[in-house]
Amino acid sequence: MGRGTRPRTGGQKAGEAAQPTTLSRKGRTGGRGKRVRAQQVAPQRRGPGPSQPVRGRGARSRSPSSSCRGGPGGPAGAALRTPVRPGACLPISRRTRPLPAVAGAMALPGARARGWAAATKMAQRRRHAEDAKGFPSPAPPSSRAALYVHWPYCEKRCSYCNFNKYVPRGVEEAAMRSCLVTEAQTLLGLSGVQRVDSVFFGGGTPSLASPNTVAAVLEAVDQAAHLPADSEVTLEANPTSAPGSRLAAFGAAGINRLSIGLQSLDDKELQLLGRTHSASDALQTLAEARRLFPGRVSVDLMLGLPAQKSGPWLRQLRELLGYCDDHISLYQLTLERGTALFTQVQRGTLPAPDPEVAAEMYQEGRAVLREAGFRQYEVSNFARNGALSTHNWTYWQCGQYLGVGPGAHGRFVPQGAGGHTREARIQTLEPDNWMKEVTLFGHGTRKRVPLGELELLEEVLAMGLRTDVGITHQHWQRFASQLSLWDVFGSSQEVKALLVQGLLLLDHRGLRCSWEGLAVLDSLLLTLLPRLQEAWLQRAPSPGQGG
Repeated sequence: MGRGTRPRTGGQKAGEAAQPTTLSRKGRTGGRGKRVRAQQVAPQRRGPGPSQPVRGRGARSRSPSSSCRGGPGGPAGAALRTPVRPGACLPISRRTRPLPAVAGAMALPGARARGWAAATKMAQRRRHAEDAKGFPSPAPPSSRAALYVHWPYCEKRCSYCNFNKYVPRGVEEAAMRSCLVTEAQTLLGLSGVQRVDSVFFGGGTPSLASPNTVAAVLEAVDQAAHLPADSEVTLEANPTSAPGSRLAAFGAAGINRLSIGLQSLDDKELQLLGRTHSASDALQTLAEARRLFPGRVSVDLMLGLPAQKSGPWLRQLRELLGYCDDHISLYQLTLERGTALFTQVQRGTLPAPDPEVAAEMYQEGRAVLREAGFRQYEVSNFARNGALSTHNWTYWQCGQYLGVGPGAHGRFVPQGAGGHTREARIQTLEPDNWMKEVTLFGHGTRKRVPLGELELLEEVLAMGLRTDVGITHQHWQRFASQLSLWDVFGSSQEVKALLVQGLLLLDHRGLRCSWEGLAVLDSLLLTLLPRLQEAWLQRAPSPGQGG
């Protein structure tokens, strides 16, 4: 994160005409190499898990992984490895003992019901424990975090997707569940986090997991840290893997928000994308989801597909407004190398997406949503009635988040291990290898890299400007106590030009994009990031690095 993602910048020079902000398909984990390229606004991260901020000199970044350098073989990686009891979880092999893609999928209805009943009991125990604890005072930011959980398995790979996902012959879910629980407990201990504000189950297709797995992870999180009963707990769901009875079971297990990968209301476009559902399936699932989770259902809609036209796409969006709940995410297709769509376009069997048409779709689409009462609270995300995603808001505000599962990404200060500097972390990508590492060490962290103060400020800038609130002076001072927004941007002639053009606002509230500026954020960052780097080099030296 949703699951997980960030603005990208192109090769444009500062001072050139502003270009549309890139919208990408969202990602969260290791190949969150995921994302299908775009040209106007949008990754979300759900979860990455979330997506990742722009780091450094106009470079683009993918998911929280892009900032992770180095590997497990170095001293930092070695310090992470804390052996746990052998057999805490068992690795699986896709070459032996093939099982159904979802544990229990071939079981008798009574067996599934017993599993869901167990999940419900777990969730009830968690809520009862919350009641017994009372309501503790709010924890400081350094002891709070969001948690992303990556379920890496899918029924099939969509034609546009190069996320970290796998289509195995069978999944031994009990082993995966045990490893997810173990890694969540280990990372919460390493981080010293005392309160988890939100949990996001992304993938892959986490709605293929059993409700019992969700309940077990949530119970483990609540045992290792405080998980308030009203915390936002989101599950990504595909229409074909989430019938109403299954959604109800996830609700009983502790899920209270759904993110549905609808993507399109045109059956031909869904076939092009390699989706397993039809438009009718999507609307039926959406109706069931709204019945079970009123006011807490998000849907994804993609734009910028090959040969897609603005008019028909806008009709889809208006039709969706008659069925949707209070949250919509717009993602622009980005053709990623290694995907079926990329190959088809490269060979000429499909036309390349038209960036000008995609930009028109985005601009007109956000206007339609504004007229319908939706607030564009982030480049690619729209909400009404206050239905913002608090999990993704943690990403955009550069809060701490822990990534659990194969290829998940995290950013936190390992206070529990005596650390004082925020680190970017990525877990081992391949599920079997990740499970072996969790069995041996309690977690599968493959890369970890400390973030310097400038790197962190670059993320604060790039991520914060993705929101309509922007960066307040108070928020900036949390990360740069000796360098104010006025110090960095107040005297820059290039920044003043952006203010005059009405693309940026710098005032008593802080720094933020205008409605027009939000659509060209990538271009604005080509001016703002170098200015931040210049101001950082000119500042009075300070003794320590931030975390």
